[in-house]
Amino acid sequence: QVQLVESGGGLVQAGGSLRLSCVASSRIFSVYAMGWFRQAPGNQREFVAHISRTGGDTDYADSAKGLFTISRDNTKNTAYLQMNSLKPEDTAVYYCAIRRSYSERPDRETDYGSWGQGTQVTVSS
Repeated sequence: QVQLVESGGGLVQAGGSLRLSCVASSRIFSVYAMGWFRQAPGNQREFVAHISRTGGDTDYADSAKGLFTISRDNTKNTAYLQMNSLKPEDTAVYYCAIRRSYSERPDRETDYGSWGQGTQVTVSS
């Protein structure tokens, strides 16, 4: 069972940047595609970004396109989410997860498992 630990969240002003990290407990991390999701208070958890096992393919929610970049370093068992030009509406708890099954689209939450505990991102106006 792979365990994931997110870090890198914090308080930032609108327009600022943060880089989130997701460290896996096992090298088996490299055989899985990965995803980042977020959950704002009172909202359902929503898809942010997805990256293939090798990092060659990425997908983004419309809200993240051009602003966020997902990447991974399989030698470090780590995935990243670089977030630029942050807005107050990006405030949420951000979670990473491994993709255990493959639906037609990469944004289906039920395809993911081994969720981390999340890291809080707060963007002030």
